[in-house]
Order: sequence, then C-alpha cells, then structure tokens
Amino acid sequence: MTDLHPVRRALISVSDKTGLVDLAKELAGMGVTLLSTGGSAGMLRDAGLTVTDVADVTGFPEMMDGRVKTLHPKVHGGLLALRDNDGHVKAMTDHGIDPIDLLIVNLYPFEETVAKGADYDTCIENIDIGGPAMIRAAAKNHAFVNVVVDVEDYGPLIDELKANNGQTTLATRKRLAQVAYAHTGAYDAAVSTWMAQAIGEDTPRRRVFAGTLAQGLRYGENPHQSAAFYRDGSARPGVSTAQQHQGKELSYNNINDTDAAFELVSEFLPANGPACAIIKHANPCGVARGGSLREAYLRAFDCDRTSAFGGIIALNQMLDGETAEEIAQIFTEVVIAPGADDAAKEIFAKKKNLRLLTTDALADPKTAILTYRQVAGGMLVQDRDNGRIDMDDLKVVTKRAPSEKEMADLLFAWTVAKHVKSNAIVYAKDGATVGIGAGQMSRVDSSTIAALKAQRMAEETGLGETPARGSVVASDAFFPFADGLLAAANAGATAVIQPGGSMRDDEVIKAADEAGLAMVLTGMRHFRH
Repeated sequence: MTDLHPVRRALISVSDKTGLVDLAKELAGMGVTLLSTGGSAGMLRDAGLTVTDVADVTGFPEMMDGRVKTLHPKVHGGLLALRDNDGHVKAMTDHGIDPIDLLIVNLYPFEETVAKGADYDTCIENIDIGGPAMIRAAAKNHAFVNVVVDVEDYGPLIDELKANNGQTTLATRKRLAQVAYAHTGAYDAAVSTWMAQAIGEDTPRRRVFAGTLAQGLRYGENPHQSAAFYRDGSARPGVSTAQQHQGKELSYNNINDTDAAFELVSEFLPANGPACAIIKHANPCGVARGGSLREAYLRAFDCDRTSAFGGIIALNQMLDGETAEEIAQIFTEVVIAPGADDAAKEIFAKKKNLRLLTTDALADPKTAILTYRQVAGGMLVQDRDNGRIDMDDLKVVTKRAPSEKEMADLLFAWTVAKHVKSNAIVYAKDGATVGIGAGQMSRVDSSTIAALKAQRMAEETGLGETPARGSVVASDAFFPFADGLLAAANAGATAVIQPGGSMRDDEVIKAADEAGLAMVLTGMRHFRH
C-alpha cells in the first residue's frame, strides 16, 4: 500500500446535510471534481458549485423512487479498483470507469424514523441500500479511497488535504475505513433490532449490539481498566441524553450510579409529589417522598447520612434553589433532575466538583427495553424489569390486613426494593426508607444490615428509638424460612410485602400471624444482580 494518495474526484450523497456546502467548497477549491445525487447535488448547485450527476456518469436515471441510483459498475468500479493493479486499470479503461478517491455518504435516518413512530412500510422505505454498499466498497479499498460517514470528520479531512497538497495518508484512510464499517454495522443492527420487535421475534437467531462513542473515560471501575461510554441511539431520558451544566467529566462509576439513581426516581411520577433517591455504588442509601423537593431530599438523606456523602442524587421534579442549598451542604458527586432553575444553578456554580445534569423528562418505567450483560463467550439479554403492582394485585395472607397507611408504605418500599441489589430488604415509614440491606448472600443478613442501618439513622438524627419500629418491610424475593421475617419483626416492622412462593410459605405466614404482622404477597419478585 502506498502512503500518500491524491484526492481528485469525490462522490457526495448525504442525508444529513450539515456542513455539506462548506466541505464541498473546500474540495472544489483544491480542484476536486464533485459527483453527487438528488438533494445533495441540488444543494451544491444552489451554492454555485459545479456538480456532475451520478446519473450522467452511469447513463441511467434514478429510478424506482430513488431505490436504484448508485448501484452501478461505473460507481462501484471507481470505488473498488486497485490503482496499482494492471488488470484493474485496464478494466477501468476498457469500460470508461473513472476512479473515485473520496466518498462522503451518510445514510437514510432510519432510527429517527422509527423513533417518530412511523408505520412498518415507512420504516422499510427508510432502509438505505446504495449508501451502505458504497461505504463498504470504499472502506474495503482504503488503500486508495477515503470514506467519510460522520460530519465531525469533515474538518480533519480538509486539514489533512491542505497539509499534504491534496493527499491523505494511509493511516487516515485506515481510520476512516474502521469508522465506516462501524457505521454500517450499527445501521444494520438498528434495522435488525427494529425488525425483530416489529415481527414479534423475542429471541432472534442473531442479535447485534451497537453504540456511538459519547466520551472516552479516564478509566473504568478501577484505574487499571480502560473504558469508554457509548450511546445506543435510544431517546430514553437519562444519563446518556442529559445535558451537563457544570463539573468535570463523568467517570465510569458516576455514569453507572447516575443511571441507577435516575431509573429509580423515575418510578415516582411528579404528579404524585416530589421524590428523591440517593445512590451509592449502584444501591439506594435513601429514598423518600416529601411535601416539597427539599423535604424529600432531607428525608432521603436522613436514611443513611454516612453513605450519602459522595453519592448521586436524583430528583423527580425541577431542582429549585431551596433544595440546591441543602444539597450543597455536603459533598455530592452528581445531581440529576428533569430540570434546574437559575437559583439552583447559581448555588451549584460554587461547587466546582459537583456535576449537574438535566434531562427534560423522566424515564418511563413501563417502557419495554432490553438490558445486556456480557459473560465469557456470550451475552445475556432480557427485558428491563418494568414489573409493577398496585393494591389490586396484592394478596393478604395474614389474619390482620395492613392499614391504609401501612399499605401505602408497603407499595413504596416494594418500588424501592426493585432497585436494590439482591438479596434486598427495605424498611420504610411515612413514604421514606429508614433502613436498606443490599447485596447479601443471605436474606437474614440483609435484614440484619437494614435493621442496623435504621438504628444508625436514629443515632445520626437524634431519634429516641429506631425508625424501624412501626415501619413496613419489603423483600425482593420470598422468605425461604421464617428467620428473615422474624428479624424484621424483632426490628419493629409491623407489615411485610414479599412475592411468596416458598415451599415454607405456610410456616412464614404462621410466624407473621404469631408476631402480629400484616403480610401481603405480590406474586412477583425483583431479583437484581
């Protein structure tokens, strides 16, 4: 392969026309001949540039509503011919094929079409065929051909051409080829994923995963691990779509924890009142509702003041100055909310290390999306846990039924437990968590830790007794034995919510009755590993 190779002839056919005219003017100024199609050609002519239609090169007009326009030997021969191969050069001469040294193509907006809720036939019409074929051809022949698929590569391309007297280096062409193949791969992934959903194929034989780099990260979970953050193209509100107003770049752990916090707080609709979730190491250390956002934050903070230090705070309503003033009292890594008013932004501006993110909306907890987890040699794929229950789904199994107040707290605790690592135990009282036990190998251990957390809350906030007394408790999965339930009773809980389904349910129910507990079963578990 030769290193430097000149660009004399370029084919331009883009859906996203951002920066197109400026790029074409730069190329024309260097003496590059411009070929183009359809709207791209019209736009360049309107800008006063000389453009040759691809139809004039191929001798065939665009046909079949534009489905056939670049699929022709005079296009693909010009992209694929090896300039140092005598046979290829002769074939070009014999058939009147001129080389194409630069291809600038981006594809029909398929994902945007799907996101708008277009019908099946419209989505099909927005699957690009000629574009991917040209991109792959040019990328394969990167020994001689440059292929540009991203607007952000326009500037660097022109800079390189100017620096090398109208030529590009092999290193640049290789880099552009890699980007191009990733681009067509991601495009095909989007199409195949959509089609699987459209035809109701839950477990397609092949599944493709793709993402676009959002940012390189300094390191992963630990400094010795390299890492990066990729967006998958979905419009789900959250850390990937948020606007960062201040603070240094998010780290790998920041992104992971912020996602966990925002997904949790999104369970609480703003119309039902303010809510706050504080996350540490992907687990909630405090979640609460309140009469105001400030109150919700303070109640969540009181659950575990020690763990909240250096945590992630998620809010379900616009952050106001009064709440920001309270949050600013301790070190916080990230605050994420649907919005923030000017007063809040001004207060946080004094906290240079705090990152403030706004999303404009909450994530819809009912939306069916896929989650992925890599294992050695493969990938586990499942629906996101969007399981929800309401009062009508609950089955009272004890002699005593929960009071109205207990029932409200049971549903609150159950919502939080869904976002706690298994084994999960959550104590809640008056719409706020008062003790959380997470990620233990034994449910009894989680119960014990949650009770200890509640006792520490009493000590930190000056309460006369543990707030677990008079609370309710949620368990993300059934109690295999009565011991976990009795630990909650000993801590002071008065009502329990759990899935049920254990071989010893009768034993657990009997123990609840003997302890005077009210217990409801959900018939649904929320393992979170």
